[in-house]
Amino acid sequence: MRFPRLIFIVLFGIECGFLFAQDSLTIVSYNVENLFDCEHDTLKNDSSFLPHGLHHWNYHHYQTKLNRIAQVLVNISGWESAALVGLCEVENKRCLRDLCYRLRRFHYQYVHYESDDERGIDVALLYDSTKVKILNSKTLCVPLENDVTRDILYVKALIEGKDTLHAMVCHLPSQLGGLATTSKKRQIAKQVIQNQIDTILHTHPKAKIIVMGDMNSEAIDDLQRMNNLMIDLEKEGIGFVPFSPLGRGFLTGAVKPGSQFLNNDIRKGIPRFSVENQEKNWPIVEKIQAFAEKLHITPAQLALAWLVNRKPF
Repeated sequence: MRFPRLIFIVLFGIECGFLFAQDSLTIVSYNVENLFDCEHDTLKNDSSFLPHGLHHWNYHHYQTKLNRIAQVLVNISGWESAALVGLCEVENKRCLRDLCYRLRRFHYQYVHYESDDERGIDVALLYDSTKVKILNSKTLCVPLENDVTRDILYVKALIEGKDTLHAMVCHLPSQLGGLATTSKKRQIAKQVIQNQIDTILHTHPKAKIIVMGDMNSEAIDDLQRMNNLMIDLEKEGIGFVPFSPLGRGFLTGAVKPGSQFLNNDIRKGIPRFSVENQEKNWPIVEKIQAFAEKLHITPAQLALAWLVNRKPF
């Protein structure tokens, strides 16, 4: 098994569940969005996800969500398990134990640390214990001024007894409160990631590194740097999975003019999803739908095919 020298997996939002595969190795990054159990934790602000809370989150809802997440992971990997699954928005170890139980034929174990996030949602890493041995793990704190956010999870693992892999699972500060206001927080978090990468490469220049998770950024934020990065990646033969290839659901046709979002849905604060802009952008979606229908495929398949055709790596 051979890995590219440095791989970034940046998978976000609703289109979670895309994967990177090299030979027989499958790695998944998945924002499961509000995986709460239905029991109150006095140290967390989880009141919205309790039976009498905003979402009337009860045992049935919790079990249904676990089953659906498990089904997604099974559909991705089939009979051969994903070696690693990076998860965002998991409340606690109970959620991870319950999820692993549903996936027990895959021999999953997990790495998880409680963070200081106000709502108590963290990142975690599932790993197939028959393929992966955890050598070391820790949290990387994001030092925000007068605020707290989720830690970054760092894991050093041995893959199938051969290759050492450094993985970071991230869920950077959201855009709630405005892009300009929150961008500095994400830049601080990105610097923490970069510092860890620099530390690893200083000791092991050819180290295999994966950064995955939800960066909560729009592609336009770093457009020029992204263009330069893509050129370098192509030269080095390094794989890249881009941000939100289905436009957070927009390119699937699931978001129609007049669609409303809950207060805790990140799309509520993104200009693209304002009522006015939904109306303006809908004709584009209709053209995609019409073209996809002629090809007897879904709009999502068309969008992904276009993406792969532009850069098949």
